[in-house]
Amino acid sequence: MAKQILALVSALGCAALYAVAISAQDMTPTAAPEKTDTVTLEVTPLAADPVSSAVPTFDALTQEDLSVLTGNVQRPNGIAYFNNFLYIACTGDQTIYETNSETGATRTYIWGLNNAHTLYVEGEASAPLIFAPDYLTNELKLIRRGGTVQTVATGFNGPWGIEFLDEQQFFVSNLLGDSVDVVTREGDRQPWLEDLSAPAGLAWDGADTLYIANNGSTRRAVMFATMAPDGSASEPEVLVSGLQNTTGLQLAADGNLYFAYSLGTRGVVGRVDPVACRENGGCTNEQVEIVVYTEIEAPLAGLVISPDMRLFVHTMFSPSVYWGRIPE
Repeated sequence: MAKQILALVSALGCAALYAVAISAQDMTPTAAPEKTDTVTLEVTPLAADPVSSAVPTFDALTQEDLSVLTGNVQRPNGIAYFNNFLYIACTGDQTIYETNSETGATRTYIWGLNNAHTLYVEGEASAPLIFAPDYLTNELKLIRRGGTVQTVATGFNGPWGIEFLDEQQFFVSNLLGDSVDVVTREGDRQPWLEDLSAPAGLAWDGADTLYIANNGSTRRAVMFATMAPDGSASEPEVLVSGLQNTTGLQLAADGNLYFAYSLGTRGVVGRVDPVACRENGGCTNEQVEIVVYTEIEAPLAGLVISPDMRLFVHTMFSPSVYWGRIPE
């Protein structure tokens, strides 16, 4: 099946490098080496064959199908898509870059965000607002064009994922706290969901269900919880089991839930129909459809899918952002 891949070249600048460990105790990329100690990730290979264990409806994209954003990106971290731009956080130099997703034209957006794994962007195209959990400071930041970084909320425990809930509130996951908070734009923070296992990426269906990537558990790799009319959370349930190092989550325009995870030492992106999985009492890794099977080293850090189904992803151990178009 023909695959449409476009080349995209970026001129990002990011001066410093960092290294990462993901474990139950220490799960985040840290700042540049001169600022912190270097640690090493260990990934245990799965016994199952990575391709035959899926149930594909099309040929998965491989490394040859992916185009790369080359340039001076030294291990980007958080990434978001908004109005045809990619907003990329580089932990090494504490900078957010704004990159045209088609031409690769890049400029520095702002400096001052320490360590962000996910970003949420909204507002006017000429003046977007960026909300970012800062893992290093345990704060939620609001970044405006023009150079202002405002602290919205404090007191998190390793904040990693952020997801829009409604016009007044966000979900924020606490990787080290095994929990998800609800945070208002005024900075009020309330616990919403607990007893998770190193929750990373989040995805909200816009109605009543939040999906959570449990980075610290293979058995509970992707979970979900529903919100009652009074705002309380149901007991979390397993949506997908049998995945390693699940990080990014996104509900895409095709209705599928996409997630980045590891197969052995390789970074992989898979997807399921979340409604079907819930109706069937959960899905296993054998029911996951592999969308991208890469040769880049796991874990994958960023995962973004544009409305026209362009998938962007990067790894914690490489200065490159890869992308390809998901076949219909």
